[in-house]
Amino acid sequence: MIHLTHTDALCALTQPYCLDSVPEGLFERAMGEISLFHCHHTPGYERWLNSNGLVAQDLATLDDWSRLPPIFAHYFKRHLLFGPTGEGALELTSSGTSGQKSRLRYDRRSMAAAQGMVSHIFRHYGWDTPDSPCNYLLLSYEPKAAITLGTAYTDQFLCSYAPVNRIAYGLRLTGNGHAFDVFGVIRALQEFAEEGLPVRILGFPAFLSHALQHMEDTGVADLKLPAESLVFLGGGWKTQAAQEIPLSQLYQRIHRQLGIDLSRCRDGYGAVEHAVPYIQCARQHFHVPVYSKVFVRNPTSFTVQPYGQRGLLEFVSPYISSSPAHAVVMGDLATLHSGASCGCGLQTDWFELHGRAGTTASRSCAMAASELIEGA
Repeated sequence: MIHLTHTDALCALTQPYCLDSVPEGLFERAMGEISLFHCHHTPGYERWLNSNGLVAQDLATLDDWSRLPPIFAHYFKRHLLFGPTGEGALELTSSGTSGQKSRLRYDRRSMAAAQGMVSHIFRHYGWDTPDSPCNYLLLSYEPKAAITLGTAYTDQFLCSYAPVNRIAYGLRLTGNGHAFDVFGVIRALQEFAEEGLPVRILGFPAFLSHALQHMEDTGVADLKLPAESLVFLGGGWKTQAAQEIPLSQLYQRIHRQLGIDLSRCRDGYGAVEHAVPYIQCARQHFHVPVYSKVFVRNPTSFTVQPYGQRGLLEFVSPYISSSPAHAVVMGDLATLHSGASCGCGLQTDWFELHGRAGTTASRSCAMAASELIEGA
């Protein structure tokens, strides 16, 4: 049994965007605690610190967590890093049908911490409705046996915030992998509209955009889904970049063709290498919850960029005990902005994404999945 008192206290905070609700110094104590935990228990981590000019004794007083040496997310595509609590723990992967896969282990407390953060955010937005059964359209992989793909695992978990009446999948099992079933998606939407229960649409935006375009091209009548319906997207467009439209335009199309209010169309950013949820506010900005900090690094010098300057996106959060993934640099370019510049009322900083910074060898789950649209 591991005891990470400060880390667990941080992850248990129920107001995800209220800086005033965070006890002074709690984030620093939690980061010091988890970093020292990995020094003592995760093979090679203390050596990694030492090679970057830090020793274990520094962790108790470190207050600038941009000094903690991060690990590149791409490194997890070549190495499975975990400590003792990762032995036999749930292993999730990032890629879909091909390409390099990130593999990360989540012990029970780390997964509970990550899912708890999602719960706090869903409750903040009023999306935790245990008394309101929903029909679900999951624009992700239909599961086969145990679910180990990160996006599929996430979508299944997100079905826990409103009781499931029934589920339709966009990426259907074929016996030889998965295929995007555009006709099945449209048929499910039509049936859901007739049934009258709220509908929750989760998954890759490229598939929803393709289905709505197909509806328009083939003269399928616009639908009116119940007002309590919710669209929660994630994963990007990747190989469908030529067909990508701004999310604001996609939301307008969702509103027009499905009747879902714009305020109930949101996008989420997450990765198997970093499970803290980043969810759009009403102004379509990814606010940083109190459970993490975001840095943007100059791709050349690796120095921390000020607000308004783009660079590599880095996440720092103490939530994970099964792998030293508490400071991770992603393969995405981003710009960080102050919370006050958003205007939505949330206090925390927010970031905008500018796309992948990686090479063609760096493939994400959405990239592999989006190839299934071709020929659909």
